[in-house]
Amino acid sequence: MRSRDYLTTAFSVMLFGLVGTLCCYAGPEESEIPTEQIIPSQSNSGLIGRWLDMVTRIQAEQPSWVTPIVTVTPRLEQELRYDQFWESQPHGAWLDSYGGGKGLELIPMQNVEVILGIPAYQVHSSPKEANGFADWPLLFKYRILSGNAEHGDYILTGFLGFTFPTGNNNNTNHYEITTPTLAFGKGFGKFDIQSTFGVSIPSIGGPHRGPGTPILWNTALQYHLDRFFWPEVEFNYTYWPNGIDRYKKQLFVTPGIIFGRFPIHGRIGLTIGAGVQIAVTENPTYYRNVILTARLPF
Repeated sequence: MRSRDYLTTAFSVMLFGLVGTLCCYAGPEESEIPTEQIIPSQSNSGLIGRWLDMVTRIQAEQPSWVTPIVTVTPRLEQELRYDQFWESQPHGAWLDSYGGGKGLELIPMQNVEVILGIPAYQVHSSPKEANGFADWPLLFKYRILSGNAEHGDYILTGFLGFTFPTGNNNNTNHYEITTPTLAFGKGFGKFDIQSTFGVSIPSIGGPHRGPGTPILWNTALQYHLDRFFWPEVEFNYTYWPNGIDRYKKQLFVTPGIIFGRFPIHGRIGLTIGAGVQIAVTENPTYYRNVILTARLPF
């Protein structure tokens, strides 16, 4: 067994051990608290207290689902997030990504969220490919419409994402990427659908040369089972209408499960999950991607 397989197994054992511990921790008096409910600050005095109370009011106006493993949720979140990827690539190669480009998510004002991504650290199996940090991601969300479970359980949000070429050697795109996206979601009792549709626009080349303008579509189907369990399946699709990969299509099916939100203290909670992206089309960028995710909402 390769060392990276030992690492995957160790992470999985730690993940499920932590889930079992936290499930036993939840007391009966907490069982009636909705999964994603945030406890308001103890006092609305001071800048921090007023800001956190504003965040509580904003999140109370939207559905209370959890963020899927791959699909970016249309909900406005406030959390610290870390993802771990283990990609199986063509010809027996593999790539480990530490951080997955996630980071700090903040709600600075009404209907607005900013995701300050941290460049992922990439480790390659091939000695010809240097390890190093990938490009820097940044994402802005603006919530257009929303209703919580008592008012329709729906949401519509616009995204504007940027990727800056800060990575080193073969871990960078060498150009900026702008990605406008429309995200939406709808709940039906314990079942919900969250979906995004966007296009990546590079800063180099025209639509018929260079990397082109790939179209990105992600959809997550979730079910809320008991208090802490959210089994899901996602569909992650990319289509290149132009550029050097013209007419290429790539689809991943991603089964997974998310556990949370476990209360820790006050506003702070813990959400963890795991999933596997499985390629179902020919000539994908990678064949399989094992994903572990951990979030600290606050």
